[in-house]
Amino acid sequence: MEEKQTEEKSLKQEAQDYEPKLTLNIADLDRVDISFPMADRKSKDKEGKEFDYKVMMANEQEYRTPASVLEEIQKILKLRPDAKFVNVTKKGSGLNTSYDVELIEDTAEPKVTETVQA
Repeated sequence: MEEKQTEEKSLKQEAQDYEPKLTLNIADLDRVDISFPMADRKSKDKEGKEFDYKVMMANEQEYRTPASVLEEIQKILKLRPDAKFVNVTKKGSGLNTSYDVELIEDTAEPKVTETVQA
């Protein structure tokens, strides 16, 4: 019977090579494409109590998407069913966190502003 030998790394090497699984926040993106896929995740809080949350998948990375952001996007879509992009801004932290969601106009042509002098 042939035994496979595995390359043993030191703790230092393992620590240097380690890449933690990180879930970013949707507010970390400058521009959010609302057509990106979503997924459900489960985690545990500090007390060990399990909770569910949603993530948006973009650039091979997960971005946590709070329910309040989904509600704001839903409001935007009622007014603008053709909306494609939004910007999400995070304010505060912990239980005092809030999110502002703004529609980003996706125009192929640059906007022209006229200045009228009296």
